[in-house]
Amino acid sequence: MTAVLVHATAVVIGTTGVVLLGPSGAGKSTMAMQMIAGARQAGHFATVVSDDQIFLDVLNGRVVARAPDTIRGLIELRGSGVAKIDSIDQAVMHLALSLVTADAETRIPEENQSWNPHPGIALPLFFIDRTVAAPFYWLSVLIPGFPTIYPVA
Repeated sequence: MTAVLVHATAVVIGTTGVVLLGPSGAGKSTMAMQMIAGARQAGHFATVVSDDQIFLDVLNGRVVARAPDTIRGLIELRGSGVAKIDSIDQAVMHLALSLVTADAETRIPEENQSWNPHPGIALPLFFIDRTVAAPFYWLSVLIPGFPTIYPVA
């Protein structure tokens, strides 16, 4: 399979690869930085793979994300500009996280959803309100197997 370019941000929290989804201006970069800060504060490894655009490929049955060469190691800080950020070249992705504006109708999404950006690529899909101030903590209780706020010693 040839790698597919997707409008999304990819991060690694602990050993969990997360694809952040949302339209332009939804807050993917901000959410990524908040997740990384929360994870690091809790003692976990956390970094960016790519901001705003990612190449997805399937290698040995696993979805792998990497940055386009032109934006590797960069993140857009909306309203402030583009900045350099620590990043890794590629990582296995385990889930997709859609940034939403929760309201009375969407506050409890349907369970067991999947994100399928291209035939042969599928990840479990979760949702988070884009205004959540501490997303790492929310995800640590929402998603089974996600790094916890209390690292195992």
